[in-house]
Order: sequence, then structure tokens, then C-alpha cells
Amino acid sequence: MSDAEPVEEQVSLDRLVALLDLEKVEENIFRGVSPPDSPVRVFGGQVAGQALVAAGRTVPAERHVHSLHAYFIRGGDPRVPIVYQVDRIRDGRSFTTRRVVAVQHGKAIFSLAASFQKQEDGVTHTTPMPAVPDPESLPTLAERFAEFGDDMVDYARNRPIDLRYVNDPPWVTRSTGGRTGANQVWMRANGTLPDDELLHVCVLTYASDLTLLDSALARHGVYWNMDKVLGASLDHALWFHRPFRADDWFLYDTDSPTASGARGLATGRFFARDGTLIATVVQEGLLRVLDSDADGPDGANGDGSEAPGRGD
Repeated sequence: MSDAEPVEEQVSLDRLVALLDLEKVEENIFRGVSPPDSPVRVFGGQVAGQALVAAGRTVPAERHVHSLHAYFIRGGDPRVPIVYQVDRIRDGRSFTTRRVVAVQHGKAIFSLAASFQKQEDGVTHTTPMPAVPDPESLPTLAERFAEFGDDMVDYARNRPIDLRYVNDPPWVTRSTGGRTGANQVWMRANGTLPDDELLHVCVLTYASDLTLLDSALARHGVYWNMDKVLGASLDHALWFHRPFRADDWFLYDTDSPTASGARGLATGRFFARDGTLIATVVQEGLLRVLDSDADGPDGANGDGSEAPGRGD
């Protein structure tokens, strides 16, 4: 399978790295921006990644983030900067806790609590990774998008995260059947990242919001911008189990155990290529299917992303 040119890949990734490089405004206050080509609302993975950067920059380098819990409060406005206010909740002997509130137009749009731990030894085990094909044997996202025209192919090639679907993507199973909540995608940063552990964790945090809620929609044969679906992330939790590099391949194995009350729950596991579990994620999202019989790209999801997938 063909890949985008390495130079193009690195340019897209460098834009994401710059996006995560927040401006320090004052002690415990940071400022971030959104890409100029953002959809009508700030991508959830962006604000989560930026908030984690803000938290991490107030923590000693020898302490590593092991979990985050976040709430999406209001839709973010990509036209104006986001201010991240960090509250230094606790600095203990082994653990450090930070709370971050993202503010626009004088109102909170997002809140995050993150916990950091110094390196310690203990019992070790990991659940096995599902048996899946190697990422190099799978179609690129650009190849998957070829049926949608040149604009979508260019969009797929100019992304900071390389995605390779193991099974048929949800926009395919929408019409072919075989609908389950299981969704497996190989991912990696689309280029080479600096040797900065916090940056790698923040890139994975960004990527964790890309395909997660797809698992809930796939069960019902509807999809973003192909049906009248309104959706938005409500809350998001991540646990980081082991060190990893986000520019190496990792498998994102997701499922949706339940949906009700216009909300869908999705769970995900990240596996390194050697099979070790590196992170676990749980998210609940708003999912309003206004007309499940709609056919065609006349719907819109809550983050204003482009068909056939949620934008970044």
C-alpha cells in the first residue's frame, strides 16, 4: 500500500507539535490556539492534549502522568485562543495532582484532572493484544477515502495521525451490514516526534478522541455527516500504563458496551506493536440521531467535522 510522502507527513505532524506547544502567559496560566482550518468547534482531542501539556509543565520531569479525567463543558471556539488555568492541587511524596480549566469568552469550556507519579517498581502483567494484520498490509486512510474524491484524499494525507483500519470502517459497514461496536485501528504519529515523554502522551491523548465514538454509531448503521447525527464528547478518561512512543505503531481497539438517553459509552485499549497494553480509555458522548433513515451527507455532527469521519 502506498504512503504519503515523508515530507508531507512530517509537516502535518509538526503542526500538531506546534499546536501542543503552549504559550506561558503567567505562572500556572497558558494559552493555546486552534488550527486555521478548524471546523466550527474545537476538536476535543486538541483541547484535552493542550490541557495535559499545561498540567505537565507545572510538574517535575521525573513524575509521569498516569491518568486523566476530563469533562467537555462547552463547545470551543476555534477563532480565539484558549486560556488554560492550572491549579496545583497536591504535591505529595509519590503523586502529584493538577486540575486544569480551559476558558474562552470568560467561561469554562473544559476541565481536566491529571495525576502524575514518580517511577516505582511493582507487580506487572498485561492482557494480550488481539490478533490483527500488520499495519503495513492495510490500506492507508487516503486509499480508504479515494471513493469520496480528491479533496478527501488530500484531507486524509495531510493529517498528523496515520490511521489504518483493521476491519471495514463504520462508513462502509453502514451500508454493507456486519455492524458491531468493535473497531480496530492502527495509529501512529505521521512522522518523527522529539524525545519528550509528555509530548508523546499528549499526542496519544489527541488521537484517543479520533475514532472512539464511532464504536457506538457503528452498531446502528449510522455515521457522522452521512446521516443526521449530532454528537459531542461529554467526558473522557485515560490511564497510561507504560512508556511508549506515539510515532511507533499502536493498535486502538475500541468497543461500545451500551447507549441510552442520547448518550453512548465507548471503551478503548491501546496496544504497542509488541503486544503490551500501554493505555486504556473510556468516553461517554452525546449521540442524537435525528433521522436514522437519512441518506447522504446532509447531516452534521456536533463538532462540525467533515465526512466521512470526525475531523481533527
